[in-house]
This record gives sequence, C-alpha cells and structure tokens, in this order.
Amino acid sequence: MTQATKPQQGIMMTAAALTHVLALKEKQGDNLCLRVGVRQGGCSGMSYLMDFETMDNIGEHDEVFDYEGFKVICDKKSMLYLYGLMLDYSDALIGGGFQFTNPNADQTCGCGKSFSA
Repeated sequence: MTQATKPQQGIMMTAAALTHVLALKEKQGDNLCLRVGVRQGGCSGMSYLMDFETMDNIGEHDEVFDYEGFKVICDKKSMLYLYGLMLDYSDALIGGGFQFTNPNADQTCGCGKSFSA
C-alpha cells in the first residue's frame, strides 16, 4: 500500500487512488465528487459503494473530506462502518483495482469488495 496523500480523519486515500479517481473524473465531467458508502449485500454482509455525483448532491448530513480540492463524501450512517478506511488503487493484472482497508471489518470476502462488522 502506498502512502496516504495527507492525513485525514475518516476516509483516507493513497496517492495512487487519488490519481486514478481524478483520471476517471476527467472522463465523467466537472463539478463531481466521489461518494463512498456501504449497503447491505455482498458475500460477507455489507458491500462498498463508490460513485461520482454532482457537488450539489452533498447533503447537510454528509461527511466531506478534501483531497487537494477534490471532495470525497460519505453519509453519516455509512461512516459508522467506514471510519478509518484506507482506499488504495493498484494496476496489477491480478488483484488490481480499488482496494479497501477497513479497520472496522471483522471479516472480509475473498475479493475484498464486501465485509462484515
């Protein structure tokens, strides 16, 4: 895992994850932020959500994290399960993609995309 871009409380991103997210954002358009959350489902009970949305969708109950002007947002309910999450990215042929390191996860599935707390 690479070093986080800067110390944050809540959701942290490595430089590799931020670089990849910003490249994806360029293809989607301007005025976008990244929403991170959880939902029921997946092979371990809860699965991670990650998607771009417009800045005007940031609600008063969202936590907002700033990475060099790029916003990562998370609703407070999901934040209960994601506090301390480290989001990383790898371009390896096997096992590549976004990787979630969640200190709140008691159990994680083999693919790393779902967990139980």
